[in-house]
Amino acid sequence: MRIVFLLALFISCANPEKSIELHFEKDLIPEGIAIDPVSKKVYLNSLKSAKIVRCNLDGNRAEEFLSSHEFGYLSGFGMTIKGDTLYALGNGLSKENNSSILLLLDITSGELIKSYTLNNGSFVFLNDIAVNSKGAVYITDSESGDIYTINPATGQLEVFFSHYEVKHSNGISISDDGKYLYLASYTSGIRILDITRKKLINQPNTFKGIDGMIYHGNNLFAIVNGRRDLTLNGVFQFGLNENSSEIISDTKITVFEHASDIPTTFAIYDGHMYFVADSQLNNFNQENNTIIHPDQLENYRLTRLKIPL
Repeated sequence: MRIVFLLALFISCANPEKSIELHFEKDLIPEGIAIDPVSKKVYLNSLKSAKIVRCNLDGNRAEEFLSSHEFGYLSGFGMTIKGDTLYALGNGLSKENNSSILLLLDITSGELIKSYTLNNGSFVFLNDIAVNSKGAVYITDSESGDIYTINPATGQLEVFFSHYEVKHSNGISISDDGKYLYLASYTSGIRILDITRKKLINQPNTFKGIDGMIYHGNNLFAIVNGRRDLTLNGVFQFGLNENSSEIISDTKITVFEHASDIPTTFAIYDGHMYFVADSQLNNFNQENNTIIHPDQLENYRLTRLKIPL
């Protein structure tokens, strides 16, 4: 026990964290997070209330950005910001008559730019999103092996790539040069997809249990929160080879404050990772959209973690 404690202490000291108290409602149950580098505001969405809130990076000026179910928004999942546009995924939480939505929102005004819905009769769960420098969108479906995109000709969401080896993918990111997609699959670990050839170029691996994942500085940073052995969870850095086509190292860069904490996704800004320390997802019943123990809800804390490069 002492060895484990000292290792955790070493990791935390090597990568100092700062905890920022947030002043949103306690039953938000946040999943997606994005940071606008211009206004320096952090955006969080809500699984329970199907809304989006925002505040300054220091936690001040908390406000509602998108009201509950506005523009048809559903329970919030992956989000990202490109330029002046917030991309926000939402899903119905019930398997019956399920639907998914992608909203493109102006980050200044909150006005709707465009919306895309998916309701094809099957249970689709659009989980996380990556957008390249030209605006091409790639989205994981955590209920299948499908990766979605927007067809510019039809303006509809459609399957871009499908393979059983990337079934139940969650986190997704894209290399800076736009050549590779990185998919965090529940079944086969982190898989690398050559976008032009639509071909998986690495082998299945043990890097599983990943939620949010971002390519940054020729590394993949990831939150691992899905391992049954809670000591295997934490924030990880996966080093890539020179052309970003192969994982050559993996390092746990910090542990969660409490082993039972469930951070989900994160954003990177100014050399730091930002994530909600505990989404309190284990206190949320997705089947009936209720809080299991309201008296156990706590204020959310935004963790800022310096990342090694």
